[in-house]
Amino acid sequence: MSDESVVSSKVCPQVRSRTASARRQRGLSLVSLIFVGLIVVVLLAIGAKSVPALTEYFAIERAVQKVANEGQTVRDIRAAFNRYAMIDDIKSIHGDDLDITKDADRVVVSYAYSYSLPITDNVRIVIDFSGSNRDHPGHVAQP
Repeated sequence: MSDESVVSSKVCPQVRSRTASARRQRGLSLVSLIFVGLIVVVLLAIGAKSVPALTEYFAIERAVQKVANEGQTVRDIRAAFNRYAMIDDIKSIHGDDLDITKDADRVVVSYAYSYSLPITDNVRIVIDFSGSNRDHPGHVAQP
């Protein structure tokens, strides 16, 4: 036997075992791919269901910033918020739910509410929202 055939017979099994092992360990298996895919789909579904809650929260935040500068009395501020709520289709909170106080010479309008996202029949995610125009002291609402 030549030296070349002896070397190749010794190297060949090691090379073969490394390539077979590398082939087995590359990528995800079908079961793990399905599992990861299901997790991604569930997270995307929850994210898609939370979009209306966030949209409504931002609409409430804009309305509170605007009404704090518009009205002088509590009744005026609540009526102005109800008008904005009608325009922006805000259903989670009404003008009566606002907490209106006076801090020095500035009107502070605060709110807090919960939004429930149904996931399945008996599973829900509850998001608590709160805020006030005090949260944005330098922000002046544009007409």
